[in-house]
Amino acid sequence: MPDDEKQPGVPPTGTGGASGVTGASAGTSEHSERGAVAFSPTEQHRPHAPTVTGRSREGMFGISGSGDTSGFGGLRLPAYAPAPAERPYGGWFDEVVDETTAALEEGGLVAFADAVLQVTVDRGEMTWYVARDHLPALARTLRDDPALRFEFCSGVSGVDYGEGVPQQLHSVTQLLSMTYRRRLRLEVCLDLDDARCPSLVSVYPTADWHERETWDMFGIVYDGHPSLTRILMPDDWNGHPQLKSYPLGGIPVEYKGAEIPPPDQRRAYT
Repeated sequence: MPDDEKQPGVPPTGTGGASGVTGASAGTSEHSERGAVAFSPTEQHRPHAPTVTGRSREGMFGISGSGDTSGFGGLRLPAYAPAPAERPYGGWFDEVVDETTAALEEGGLVAFADAVLQVTVDRGEMTWYVARDHLPALARTLRDDPALRFEFCSGVSGVDYGEGVPQQLHSVTQLLSMTYRRRLRLEVCLDLDDARCPSLVSVYPTADWHERETWDMFGIVYDGHPSLTRILMPDDWNGHPQLKSYPLGGIPVEYKGAEIPPPDQRRAYT
């Protein structure tokens, strides 16, 4: 984050990667009075399979055996999933992990390795893949601890990676520390048949409408939400439009009752 480099006392953000220090070294990071928490080999190599966050694709709409007049029929996208990162992460990332580990232990809540199943550093951003049962406690610690101060939840959204990806549905929470000018992403991986996640409205009231929109579009049920109702679609709408399994649909036009069919049902013009 370019602004970090201009902020006095805030180490610059590393550019990411699975290993190596690309920003300020972990040894020069500023720590709170509780001191740094040493990381062990078991923390670097947790017994958790790497999270799958992508799959190879052909075409834009998964069409095969028929014409695609959308112009995306020849698109080829390889699978991309950043590897789990190992210490040192670089920049301020190590400091945040150390401070969070210490705060969780001091509060007698949960071990960091049990709450965060995987840490990924990619393109200068840090993502924590969180066990859903520990999400509220982790979020409250990130908000309240003086050395962390992630005071603001800037958004909650969903991702559906499609069939063939384990736990293809993700709930994504974006946190911002206005005190330290840092951003952190929390992701919870879910199965389609068990798409439930604890609500963060009690921790971050701004998550209210964001969680409603994510439920409306992706069908993720946020347990504990004060009023989980639709916010974009009509109340009687059937289904969740941004799921990969949702029908593409056509576009009604006002010309002799004609209708433009969905891309996977259009005829080819050769």
